[in-house]
Amino acid sequence: MPLHQEAGRHFDRFHAEYDEALARGLVLSGEDKLYFAHGRIAFLARCLREMDCRAVSVLDFGCGTGTSTPFLLDELGAQRVVGVDVSERSIKVARQQHGSERVHFVAAREFVPRGDLTVAFCNGVFHHVPPAQRGETTRLLHDSLQPGGLFALWDNNPWNPGARLVMRRIPFDRDATMLSSREARRLVEAAGLEVVRVDHLFLFPRALRFLRPLERRLLKAPLGAQFQVLSRRPRSPIAAGTARATTPSSSGYAGER
Repeated sequence: MPLHQEAGRHFDRFHAEYDEALARGLVLSGEDKLYFAHGRIAFLARCLREMDCRAVSVLDFGCGTGTSTPFLLDELGAQRVVGVDVSERSIKVARQQHGSERVHFVAAREFVPRGDLTVAFCNGVFHHVPPAQRGETTRLLHDSLQPGGLFALWDNNPWNPGARLVMRRIPFDRDATMLSSREARRLVEAAGLEVVRVDHLFLFPRALRFLRPLERRLLKAPLGAQFQVLSRRPRSPIAAGTARATTPSSSGYAGER
């Protein structure tokens, strides 16, 4: 069975109770999934503004049921969003809730990278991808971007005890293999992407929210519950080609819904 089919069936099994299971894990933070979804996109939007970049067309890789879609449209100002996920049940729900002329959702088995997107975003995907398959998944994202396009890789920080505890409480995350921001950096560089910045967010739970203004000073320390590795596809095809391997086959990817 192809890996993307196996992963899709895994997440389809949790489809009906996904939000409930995720909420049981996140309750330790005092926040819900929308708080984190908005926080990730708002931070990415800030990064793009500082770089004077526009997110014209965005790939939401591991989109689930489309939780991030409204934020991609409103915070990033995306004119076009393409959501991809291995769970076809989740894709069906995403189409019903968020599909429009500007937003399209595609099952992973149907997705073909065309090198025409300005931003690729994924959250909570890579800890579900077997380590041996992560390289080809990253190259798939590389191939989705136009030259100069940006890839925002978000995942849970294995050095943060809270992130580990939350994942142990969630059935579909319990057996996942976490990766650090350093490992994520190596992945994107091996795929021919240039690292722009690495940041760590979501350090303080709601009970300590009065300390959250301090997080901006601690972005570079590997302390927060999640990290973002922001990288760019080089404009020169020669630069990108030096680290490229063969065209990847389909790989399993599903992120936080």
